[in-house]
Amino acid sequence: MSKGSVTKDTVTKKKIYERYKVPEFWIVIPELETIEVFTIEGGVYELFSTTDVEGIVKSKVIEGLEVDVNDVFGDFSF
Repeated sequence: MSKGSVTKDTVTKKKIYERYKVPEFWIVIPELETIEVFTIEGGVYELFSTTDVEGIVKSKVIEGLEVDVNDVFGDFSF
């Protein structure tokens, strides 16, 4: 997600994905070195997993999928 697309990525796309019942979507926030995973629960997105630079984020939809944010962000500086 870029600074200029925050509303589009977190509000507009979220509503579209909910409408079409996309089972899971991930938001990657480089400035915070954070990943948020949302899953459909009762027709609306609920935050399933989130992490910071210290941890792991998990998928609910793809069994066993775990991502270490350090593998994503590495030594990048935002």
